[in-house]
Amino acid sequence: MTDRPNVRLSEARGRWVLAATALGSSLAMLDATIVNVALPRIGKEFGASVAGLQWTVNAYTLSLAGLILLGGSLGDRYGRRKVFMIGVVWFALASALCGLAPNIGVLIAARALQGIGGALLTPGSLAIIQASFAPGDRPRAVGAWSGLGGVAGALGPFLGGWLISAAGWRWAFLLNLPVAALVLFVAARHVPESRDESEHHGFDFLGAALAAVALAGGTYALTEAPEKGVSTAAVALAATVGVAAGVAFVVVEWRRSNGHGPSAMLPLGIFTSGQFTAVNIVTFIVYGGMSVQFFLLVVELQVVAGYSPMFAGTALLPLTVLMLLLSSRAGALAQRIGPRIPMTAGLLLAATGMALTARIGPDASYVRDVLPAAVVFGLGLSAAVAPLTATVLATADVQHAGVASGVNNAVARAAGLLAVAGIPPAVGLTGTAYADPAVFNDGFHTAMGIAAVLLAAGAVLTLFTVRDDALRPEQANATPECDVNCPVGAPPLEPGTAREAA
Repeated sequence: MTDRPNVRLSEARGRWVLAATALGSSLAMLDATIVNVALPRIGKEFGASVAGLQWTVNAYTLSLAGLILLGGSLGDRYGRRKVFMIGVVWFALASALCGLAPNIGVLIAARALQGIGGALLTPGSLAIIQASFAPGDRPRAVGAWSGLGGVAGALGPFLGGWLISAAGWRWAFLLNLPVAALVLFVAARHVPESRDESEHHGFDFLGAALAAVALAGGTYALTEAPEKGVSTAAVALAATVGVAAGVAFVVVEWRRSNGHGPSAMLPLGIFTSGQFTAVNIVTFIVYGGMSVQFFLLVVELQVVAGYSPMFAGTALLPLTVLMLLLSSRAGALAQRIGPRIPMTAGLLLAATGMALTARIGPDASYVRDVLPAAVVFGLGLSAAVAPLTATVLATADVQHAGVASGVNNAVARAAGLLAVAGIPPAVGLTGTAYADPAVFNDGFHTAMGIAAVLLAAGAVLTLFTVRDDALRPEQANATPECDVNCPVGAPPLEPGTAREAA
């Protein structure tokens, strides 16, 4: 049974609830940032191809994107604390398997298992805050949770680089074990249980399975086609199965949105809002470009520029600092003047910053070549991400706020998954290209050009589709009861500021 939310942030219990949820969500954040830093060392030890490194990133994103909405529903039905804790245990065990992996195949499989754990714990962290804290304390609790997440985002690359240099890449995963143990201890003692007693419909397991198969088929085809050929049986079969599963997913969700069978994982009626649809298209384009940069930039800095893992991992720290300092202000500005101008200008500025990465090459100077790109890119994202996230929530019906945020989260992750799978091979980064600085440098610059064009396209689409009045005060200030992970939309580069603004 769900108790009335009455935990106060000023009480010791409230601070413990906040600590448990912030540490739990930080598990996934730390892991994502550390793994990118570790990729060159992983490839060298296992003799992996670029495709192997792509799958090291994408296996996690694939299972997370395909199951995150289902994970939120499981928490609503069976208890948010229970599912959150199961997710933490699952994530920790999969992390141990990653750290002990004897080859790239086992590592990729373990990363997919990590994604399942992430799909259970990620929506639960904010759902627990929403269900536990008294309504008047929720905004401050979410803001504090956001700030702690931002600290994790800032520490992740530095900590990962130091661990990889001092102890090896396996500790990038084994680090999760003591953190998970601490989260479980605090959650078991201090986090209240809650569930949605009105949730009596069956789960959309078929929809979740079809979404995962569609993403997996498309990702495999995009990743393997450049090396194996489009006409190869395996590639053709994967593409065909992916497309067929995608069509079947739409049909199943349409039927279930109209009352046939269990509740739809993706109620298609939410897309009747043209603004909501437009912002999600912008999210898909923009997060695709950003994901490619984060996948390739840290490798470029190590393989081509000769940076150490620790130095490469901290190269984008100014971006995180700018997001922490400025995103909440950008959200407030968008509330006053509307999101269209801040989003458009921010995305154009971010595209400029991404284009500046063309200066990075052999013996690149951090101050002259890397820092300007990081600062301009960070200023642009600080202006754009918070208004984007707030607009996602404001342009959906209040009763669908939780689903809206979950959909936007899944759209962002799917975009990153497909972009990381498709763009590197398209620019010649296949086989062991990461072991050849000249080849990797050429491919990196081409990929960054494509990514910059994607962000600029997102800016143009925003200018012509997002209205100045999209952030209606009565909706932006509402605090609806949420069935997934209400206060968060697409995953920002560091997790705090965009969520806080929303």
